[in-house]
Amino acid sequence: MGFIAFLKTQFIVHLLIGFVFVVSGLIINFIQLCTLVLWPINKQFYRRVNCRLAYSLWSQLVMLLEWWSGTECTLFSDEATVNTFGKEHVIIILNHNFEIDFLCGWTMTERFGVLGSSKVLAKRELLYVPLIGWTWYFLEIVFCKRKWEEDRDTVIEGLKRLADYPEYMWFLLYCEGTRFTETKHRISMEVAESKGLPKLKYHLLPRTKGFTTAVQCLRGTVSAVYDVTLNFRGNKNPSLLGILYGKKYEADMCVRRFPLEDIPQDEKEAANWLHKLYQEKDALQEMYNQEGIFPGQQFKPPRRPWTLLNFLFWATVLLSPLFTFGFGVFASGSPLLILAFLGFVGAASFGVRRLIGVTEIEKGSSYGNQEFKKKE
Repeated sequence: MGFIAFLKTQFIVHLLIGFVFVVSGLIINFIQLCTLVLWPINKQFYRRVNCRLAYSLWSQLVMLLEWWSGTECTLFSDEATVNTFGKEHVIIILNHNFEIDFLCGWTMTERFGVLGSSKVLAKRELLYVPLIGWTWYFLEIVFCKRKWEEDRDTVIEGLKRLADYPEYMWFLLYCEGTRFTETKHRISMEVAESKGLPKLKYHLLPRTKGFTTAVQCLRGTVSAVYDVTLNFRGNKNPSLLGILYGKKYEADMCVRRFPLEDIPQDEKEAANWLHKLYQEKDALQEMYNQEGIFPGQQFKPPRRPWTLLNFLFWATVLLSPLFTFGFGVFASGSPLLILAFLGFVGAASFGVRRLIGVTEIEKGSSYGNQEFKKKE
C-alpha cells in the first residue's frame, strides 16, 4: 500500500476532511442567510449568488468521488443528447438503488456546469438537516412530506416559482419515492399486481403524481426529460464511507433524452408514459446484468479542476488556524483545555458520521414498506 493510499484509510484524515466540509458549510449557510436581503432587490442576482455558494459546498463531495477515490463515470448515450447537456432546463429521472447515486448525478452536473443550480424534489425531513437541508432551502428546493393530499399545493407552488430560473437547472426526480430494498420491492410488486401493471424486477413501481405535476408546471421552462439508469461494474454496491476510504468504483450511466413535447399533457396518459419508461429501464438493467454494458456510444466527460481547487482553498483557510489552535492547547498543558479540545473533536466526529448516515440504505426511511399499499 502506497503512502497516499495509506492516508486515505486514516480516521484523522477523514475527520479533517469532515471538519473542512462542516465548517465551510456553516460559513456558506451564514452567507446565504445574509443574501436574503437581495431577494426583494434583485431576485435573479440572489439566485446566481446562491448557485455559486451551493457549488462551493457540494463540489467538495464531488471532489471526494472524482479526485480522492478516483471513481470513473462513463455515459452511454448518443452525441446529439450529450451535446445538449448543460444547455437547457431538464427533468432528470434516476433509479434509486445506491447510496451514492446522488453523488454520481452531481458529478455529471459538475462536468457540464450545472451543479450549483441543480434541483431535487426532496423529502421534508432533509430541510432540518444542517448543511444539506439549509443549503437547499436557499436554493428554493421543493420539499414534500410524501403525502400527496398535503403536498399538492406546496409542490405546485414551488415548481412554478422555478419557471423563471436564470441558470440552466437539472431537476432530479426519484420517481420510486424511496431507495430500493427487497422488502419495498415485494410490497411494490403486490401493488403492481393489484393494479394490473407489469411487474418490475429491478425497480419499485414509480409514483406518478410528482412526475406529472412537474411536467405540467414546468412546461415552457423545461425542454426535455433525461432518463438515467445507473449501475456499477463488478456488481459493486458503493457507499460514501467507501469513497472516503479512497475506494475506486466504475459507474455506468445510460442517458436517454425525451423532448417534453413528446410527453402527453393529459395526466393519465403521462402517468402511463412513466410506467412504460420504467419497464424500459428494467429491460436496460437486465441487459446490463447479462452483458455488463448499456447500449449506445460511450462518453467520458473529463473531470474539471475546480472541485479540487475549491476544496484546497477551504482546507487552507480552515486547517491552518485549527492546527495552530490545537498546538497551542496541548502546549498549554491545561487538562481542562485539552479535554475540551478532545470533546470538540469527538463531537465533530459524531456530526460527520451522522451526515454520512443520511446516505446509508440500511438507515433510510421505512417509507414504501406500507405506503405502497395506499392509493397513489
